[in-house]
Amino acid sequence: MAANSSSTGSKSSSSTGGKQSGPSAEQVVSTFQRMRQEQRNMASKAAELEMDITEHSLVIETLKDVDPSRKCFRLVGGVLVERTVKEVLPALENNKEQISKIIETINTQMQAKGRELTEYRERYNIRLVGEGEAEAQGPSAPNSRDSEGGESQSGAGVLVS
Repeated sequence: MAANSSSTGSKSSSSTGGKQSGPSAEQVVSTFQRMRQEQRNMASKAAELEMDITEHSLVIETLKDVDPSRKCFRLVGGVLVERTVKEVLPALENNKEQISKIIETINTQMQAKGRELTEYRERYNIRLVGEGEAEAQGPSAPNSRDSEGGESQSGAGVLVS
Protein backbone atom coordinates (compact mmCIF):
# COMPACT_ATOMS: atom_id res chain seq x y z
CA MET A 1 0.00 0.00 0.00
CA ALA A 2 2.85 2.36 0.76
CA ALA A 3 4.12 1.85 -2.77
CA ASN A 4 0.76 2.88 -4.21
CA SER A 5 0.52 6.04 -2.13
CA SER A 6 4.08 7.04 -2.92
CA SER A 7 3.58 6.46 -6.64
CA THR A 8 0.43 8.60 -6.71
CA GLY A 9 2.24 11.27 -4.75
CA SER A 10 5.09 11.31 -7.26
CA LYS A 11 2.63 11.56 -10.16
CA SER A 12 0.97 14.66 -8.76
CA SER A 13 4.28 16.27 -7.80
CA SER A 14 5.85 15.60 -11.21
CA SER A 15 3.08 17.48 -13.02
CA THR A 16 3.24 21.24 -13.03
CA GLY A 17 1.19 22.70 -10.21
CA GLY A 18 0.36 19.32 -8.67
CA LYS A 19 -1.76 20.77 -5.87
CA GLN A 20 -3.64 23.13 -8.17
CA SER A 21 -4.78 20.34 -10.49
CA GLY A 22 -6.66 18.60 -7.66
CA PRO A 23 -6.69 15.01 -6.50
CA SER A 24 -5.94 12.14 -8.85
CA ALA A 25 -8.70 9.98 -10.29
CA GLU A 26 -7.84 7.20 -7.84
CA GLN A 27 -8.15 9.58 -4.89
CA VAL A 28 -11.48 10.92 -6.19
CA VAL A 29 -12.85 7.39 -6.60
CA SER A 30 -11.62 6.22 -3.20
CA THR A 31 -13.08 9.30 -1.49
CA PHE A 32 -16.38 8.82 -3.32
CA GLN A 33 -16.50 5.12 -2.41
CA ARG A 34 -15.72 5.96 1.23
CA MET A 35 -18.53 8.52 1.32
CA ARG A 36 -20.98 6.05 -0.22
CA GLN A 37 -19.97 3.42 2.33
CA GLU A 38 -20.52 5.89 5.16
CA GLN A 39 -24.02 6.58 3.83
CA ARG A 40 -24.73 2.84 3.54
CA ASN A 41 -23.54 2.32 7.13
CA MET A 42 -25.89 5.06 8.32
CA ALA A 43 -28.80 3.48 6.45
CA SER A 44 -27.95 0.08 7.92
CA LYS A 45 -27.81 1.50 11.44
CA ALA A 46 -31.14 3.31 10.94
CA ALA A 47 -32.75 0.07 9.76
CA GLU A 48 -31.34 -1.79 12.76
CA LEU A 49 -32.74 0.84 15.13
CA GLU A 50 -36.12 0.68 13.37
CA MET A 51 -36.17 -3.04 14.17
CA ASP A 52 -35.37 -2.19 17.82
CA ILE A 53 -38.32 0.22 17.90
CA THR A 54 -40.58 -2.49 16.50
CA GLU A 55 -39.41 -4.90 19.20
CA HIS A 56 -39.86 -2.28 21.92
CA SER A 57 -43.39 -1.53 20.67
CA LEU A 58 -44.30 -5.20 20.71
CA VAL A 59 -43.02 -5.66 24.27
CA ILE A 60 -44.69 -2.43 25.48
CA GLU A 61 -48.04 -3.47 24.01
CA THR A 62 -47.71 -6.91 25.61
CA LEU A 63 -46.77 -5.52 29.03
CA LYS A 64 -49.61 -2.97 29.09
CA ASP A 65 -52.13 -5.80 29.48
CA VAL A 66 -50.19 -7.46 32.30
CA ASP A 67 -50.55 -6.95 36.06
CA PRO A 68 -48.04 -4.21 37.11
CA SER A 69 -46.80 -6.24 40.07
CA ARG A 70 -45.96 -9.24 37.90
CA LYS A 71 -42.37 -10.37 37.76
CA CYS A 72 -40.53 -9.83 34.47
CA PHE A 73 -36.95 -10.07 33.30
CA ARG A 74 -34.95 -7.48 31.44
CA LEU A 75 -31.56 -7.68 29.79
CA VAL A 76 -29.41 -4.79 31.04
CA GLY A 77 -25.85 -4.59 29.81
CA GLY A 78 -25.75 -8.29 29.03
CA VAL A 79 -27.11 -9.25 32.47
CA LEU A 80 -30.62 -10.59 32.92
CA VAL A 81 -32.23 -8.78 35.86
CA GLU A 82 -35.52 -9.45 37.61
CA ARG A 83 -37.91 -6.50 37.88
CA THR A 84 -41.63 -5.84 37.99
CA VAL A 85 -43.70 -4.72 35.01
CA LYS A 86 -44.31 -1.29 36.60
CA GLU A 87 -40.51 -0.74 36.76
CA VAL A 88 -39.76 -2.01 33.27
CA LEU A 89 -42.58 -0.41 31.28
CA PRO A 90 -41.51 3.25 31.78
CA ALA A 91 -37.89 2.35 31.00
CA LEU A 92 -38.94 0.65 27.76
CA GLU A 93 -41.04 3.63 26.71
CA ASN A 94 -38.15 5.97 27.46
CA ASN A 95 -35.75 3.76 25.47
CA LYS A 96 -38.17 3.75 22.54
CA GLU A 97 -38.31 7.56 22.54
CA GLN A 98 -34.52 7.80 22.70
CA ILE A 99 -34.14 5.37 19.80
CA SER A 100 -36.64 7.42 17.77
CA LYS A 101 -34.57 10.55 18.37
CA ILE A 102 -31.41 8.74 17.31
CA ILE A 103 -33.10 7.57 14.10
CA GLU A 104 -34.16 11.14 13.31
CA THR A 105 -30.57 12.29 13.82
CA ILE A 106 -29.22 9.52 11.59
CA ASN A 107 -31.77 10.34 8.88
CA THR A 108 -30.72 13.99 8.98
CA GLN A 109 -27.07 12.94 8.71
CA MET A 110 -27.91 10.63 5.79
CA GLN A 111 -29.62 13.47 3.94
CA ALA A 112 -26.61 15.72 4.52
CA LYS A 113 -24.30 12.95 3.32
CA GLY A 114 -26.49 12.50 0.23
CA ARG A 115 -26.20 16.21 -0.58
CA GLU A 116 -22.45 16.01 -0.01
CA LEU A 117 -22.21 13.01 -2.34
CA THR A 118 -24.22 14.80 -5.03
CA GLU A 119 -22.00 17.88 -4.79
CA TYR A 120 -18.89 15.69 -4.94
CA ARG A 121 -20.22 13.85 -7.99
CA GLU A 122 -20.97 17.11 -9.76
CA ARG A 123 -17.63 18.66 -8.81
CA TYR A 124 -15.60 15.73 -10.19
CA ASN A 125 -18.05 14.65 -12.93
CA ILE A 126 -18.46 11.17 -11.45
CA ARG A 127 -20.73 8.77 -13.31
CA LEU A 128 -21.81 5.42 -11.98
CA VAL A 129 -21.71 2.29 -14.12
CA GLY A 130 -25.11 1.82 -15.74
CA GLU A 131 -26.03 5.46 -15.21
CA GLY A 132 -24.52 6.61 -18.50
CA GLU A 133 -26.27 3.81 -20.40
CA ALA A 134 -29.72 5.16 -19.54
CA GLU A 135 -28.73 8.66 -20.66
CA ALA A 136 -26.88 7.33 -23.72
CA GLN A 137 -29.99 5.69 -25.18
CA GLY A 138 -31.07 9.09 -26.49
CA PRO A 139 -30.45 10.19 -30.10
CA SER A 140 -26.91 11.41 -29.31
CA ALA A 141 -25.79 8.05 -27.91
CA PRO A 142 -23.92 6.76 -31.00
CA ASN A 143 -22.04 10.02 -31.39
CA SER A 144 -20.87 10.15 -27.79
CA ARG A 145 -19.72 6.53 -27.84
CA ASP A 146 -17.90 6.74 -31.18
CA SER A 147 -15.97 9.94 -30.55
CA GLU A 148 -13.63 10.56 -27.67
CA GLY A 149 -14.07 14.31 -28.11
CA GLY A 150 -17.46 14.23 -26.40
CA GLU A 151 -15.90 13.18 -23.12
CA SER A 152 -13.12 15.76 -23.25
CA GLN A 153 -15.60 18.57 -23.89
CA SER A 154 -17.42 17.91 -20.61
CA GLY A 155 -14.17 17.74 -18.65
CA ALA A 156 -12.30 14.87 -17.11
CA GLY A 157 -14.87 12.45 -15.75
CA VAL A 158 -14.49 9.51 -13.45
CA LEU A 159 -16.40 6.28 -13.96
CA VAL A 160 -17.20 4.41 -10.75
CA SER A 161 -18.39 0.82 -10.68
